[in-house]
Amino acid sequence: MAQVSAQQDDASHEMGMHTEQLSGRTQQVFFNLDEEGGFAYPDSFEVDFNKRAELDASNMGPKEVNAGIRELMKEGNGTIVLKNPGAKHSIGVGILNKLNLIIEGSLGYFGCGLVDGPNIRISGRVGWSCAENMMAGSVVIEKNAGSTFGAALRGGDLVCKGSVGSRTGIDMKGGNIIVGGDTGAFSGFMMQRGRMVVCGNAGKNLGDSMYDGTIYIGGKIADLGVDAVPGELTDLDKQWLTRKLKMYEILPEKGVDHFTKIVAGKQLWNYDNLEPTEKKLIL
Repeated sequence: MAQVSAQQDDASHEMGMHTEQLSGRTQQVFFNLDEEGGFAYPDSFEVDFNKRAELDASNMGPKEVNAGIRELMKEGNGTIVLKNPGAKHSIGVGILNKLNLIIEGSLGYFGCGLVDGPNIRISGRVGWSCAENMMAGSVVIEKNAGSTFGAALRGGDLVCKGSVGSRTGIDMKGGNIIVGGDTGAFSGFMMQRGRMVVCGNAGKNLGDSMYDGTIYIGGKIADLGVDAVPGELTDLDKQWLTRKLKMYEILPEKGVDHFTKIVAGKQLWNYDNLEPTEKKLIL
């Protein structure tokens, strides 16, 4: 393991890295190994997956629905069935808990965003930006999804068994996005980490300005975006694709050998060619 030299340590002190006083409220959260539940979120609850509850959202607003889910978790319910969501926006957001959440119906915009841990299944459709900034767990949509599906995804599995709109996985930072149908234009735009699997076709500018990560397309690709290039589909890729697609019951009948792998060309990692021009403009 690399060690920090005495010279480097002295330099860091000289640069003020150890003495700089930061103002404002700290965002740091420290865990204590001696405390029970020290690795859980402060607002998480102990739940029993065998304890089941239902919540009817017919006459409730989004804020009331989310508060109701939280209250049921607080009571120890590990399986919650949400009925009649009515395509309301921002439902099932901010769940920082292990939970089986079954949503019978469709959601509007920004459903299931900022979650860390729950397994969510949605029987209907979802609008824009489903599971935005999701950190862990799984979200499975049985029908179609809108644009910016999985925006800034950080972890977990986000699955749509139907087709999705444009800009799928924009600014994706980790995890897996799996689409059983087609995806729209600019999918994988500015992708940084993670894997995206599309069993159908992909729209224009696939992987535009992607920095890293991997995209697998089972159908046709309209065209590739800036710095997105074909990669070699290895045996390890095929094994992973087969396992994941089987898990969510969307493995194509002809398998995965026909998938196209797209990766970053990494030409955008180096801006040296622009620097002389920029310097002239500054002068």
